[in-house]
Amino acid sequence: MKKIQCGFPRVQNVFGDCLEEAMKVLSEEGVSAYIDGAQALCKMGRGEEPVLAFLEKMPSAASILGEAIISDVVEFTRRLARTPNSRAIAPFLEGMNSAAKALESRELFLEYLELVREIKRRTTPRVHGIDSMYESACLPEFLKSVPRLFGQLSLGGLRNWAECGIRNHANDPDAQKSYFLLQSADSLAALQRERHGTLFVDHERKLDHYLRGLWAMEVSFVPYSLAFDILRKPVPHFDDLGIHLPDSYEDLHDVKGIDRYRALLAHICAHLRWSEPVMADNLSPFQRIAAEIFEDSRVEYLAMQEYPGISRLWKRLHPVPKEGACPEGWSEIRHRLFTLSRAIIDPDHGYSNPSILKYAEKFREIMEDGPSSTEQMVDLGVKFIAETRVQSDLSAKIYFEDTEVGYRDDNRLLWRFIEEGDEEEFDSKPVRHQEKAEMERLPPRLYPEWDNEGSHYRPDWVSVYEHLHPKGDPGRIDSLLSRHAAAAKRLKKLIDLLKPQNRVRIRYQEEGSELDIDVAIRSLIDFRSGAQPDARINMSHRHDGRSIAVSLLLDLSASLSDVPEGETRSKLEISQEAVSLLAWAVDRIGDSLAIGGFHSDTRHNVRYLHIKGYRENWGEEVKGRLAAMEAGFSTRMGAAMRHAGHYLSHQIAEKKLMLVLTDGEPSDVDIHGARYLIEDARMAVRELDAKGIHAYCISLDAKADDYVFDIFGNHYTVIDKAESLPDRLPKLFMMLTK
Repeated sequence: MKKIQCGFPRVQNVFGDCLEEAMKVLSEEGVSAYIDGAQALCKMGRGEEPVLAFLEKMPSAASILGEAIISDVVEFTRRLARTPNSRAIAPFLEGMNSAAKALESRELFLEYLELVREIKRRTTPRVHGIDSMYESACLPEFLKSVPRLFGQLSLGGLRNWAECGIRNHANDPDAQKSYFLLQSADSLAALQRERHGTLFVDHERKLDHYLRGLWAMEVSFVPYSLAFDILRKPVPHFDDLGIHLPDSYEDLHDVKGIDRYRALLAHICAHLRWSEPVMADNLSPFQRIAAEIFEDSRVEYLAMQEYPGISRLWKRLHPVPKEGACPEGWSEIRHRLFTLSRAIIDPDHGYSNPSILKYAEKFREIMEDGPSSTEQMVDLGVKFIAETRVQSDLSAKIYFEDTEVGYRDDNRLLWRFIEEGDEEEFDSKPVRHQEKAEMERLPPRLYPEWDNEGSHYRPDWVSVYEHLHPKGDPGRIDSLLSRHAAAAKRLKKLIDLLKPQNRVRIRYQEEGSELDIDVAIRSLIDFRSGAQPDARINMSHRHDGRSIAVSLLLDLSASLSDVPEGETRSKLEISQEAVSLLAWAVDRIGDSLAIGGFHSDTRHNVRYLHIKGYRENWGEEVKGRLAAMEAGFSTRMGAAMRHAGHYLSHQIAEKKLMLVLTDGEPSDVDIHGARYLIEDARMAVRELDAKGIHAYCISLDAKADDYVFDIFGNHYTVIDKAESLPDRLPKLFMMLTK
């Protein structure tokens, strides 16, 4: 039985029982984080109550939100303990389970933690305009009321309710306490005012039974709050985590909130049952939205054939666009498509536009002719756009009136993109000019960016353009490696120690290292008896026991072309030598390695250059790309890390490591705040950690200690002398992966 190093007698008495419960719901890593967290709370010196609350509540919360939430909670309590608000730690931990059950996702729980921080900041007395060393007037009271509040409010409603109390009683601490303890009349009135609509948490069980009973599906729910994304409201969607849907729905067009949930779930389930993903890269945005409208209509048509009652609900929720309502000069592409959607779902639509009538009829002919497919809907959408497109469709003024169907998802499950496959597995054949041009036309991948001043994400803020790095002379890399022959010889000894030692036999091979006696005898018997013998009479072996995927991310900003003091070579040339040695060593070990470079020219143009794919062998193609590396522009590190992490997260490996090789702090020409990109990179590291990706930085900047700890924590190495990089980089990799 594992033990805890804690001097509180009550903690020691209950620890065994708490650990036994934790081991039922947490993995071995989760249990270890759970024990470490409890010990950290013990060392805070804030008494035994927070430790007891953590031991009791944390396993249940982690089983709901994921084990990564353990470190989030511990870090939050540590920061709280460094302020005069240590009284709030115990009620926070006591109410943690109520928040977890109501929110059901780590993302929403982190937003809840931000709300708690905001309440602490805004209810703490300020002296001469700065935070004083006083306790928040009502933070413990708020946290004590959290279980009751989450039983009646969504996260957005909770935020509005708290805002009302802070604003209306800003200069009266006693009134604030009464408000947050739900003892004042205005507190109860605000609570009643915010408790509108249908809360998902109140009907989750019903909706789960609805999916199981009507659609024979078991899908997880991931609620989100509509109050925390100001720039762009979230849209329902389906991904690997499950169905993402709002945490509350108000009644709409005399349709109750619970029925709006049913309409949404029926639409997504219809997609899951009848839609097949298709490639999207060769379709324009107009063609894609048209294909989505036809496919939405197709799965709804099929669902209404099976469950006729759902048609009444969808018709009541589907908007009715007015024909001819779009002003002159405005883009009517959305209005035209959703008019078509209404014409398909409602045969008594009353529209007279010839194109709408023609394609509504074409749609019905396809559906009545027999089994239909997503591909047919894509073709229909492309034809509709080609036939109806007008010049005003390109206008920046888009007409949105009556074009939002609230029960439909964002259709991400319909599309497959090149970047979501393993496009990192580059073909070794030369790329034709047409293919190169096609790659140049790939649309950007949009990523959020963390605004440290506003404490929120800016969604779809950064555009990352990816390219296959052009090739140079691979002979340059061979000459660089020959200069380090002695280092390569030393590395080879380390490589032999790191190579997987477990030999796995692979049988039934036509060519192999040795004869498989059993199969050979069976084949001989078949031959003598007149049957066709099995020619796969050999076997081979492979080494197993090491499962590691590595992404090496190279900062290719302009400063890399600088020549260090006392050196004759630039940092770029030194980096080429180091990366070449590392790639050669990793290839010998057999680990999966991808190499990418990045630089940026404002948030609108972050270039990500693929140098080596995960399954691409170390050879002339990769050497040629390494030889052609050039430095330029700036260092928007967070966006590049998110993009590299996207590919790394799709690799199948027990350990995933991202190595970031840089020579300076994050910066870009459109950023003026010194901390902005540092904080964004720090958030990117946290996002990678949540995906199970370990990020580690190797910096060539002698002043990196001033900022690199803020981004990577203790996971970094500063190499003051750039000339030692070729020797140290492979050794660092082996140390991190041994």
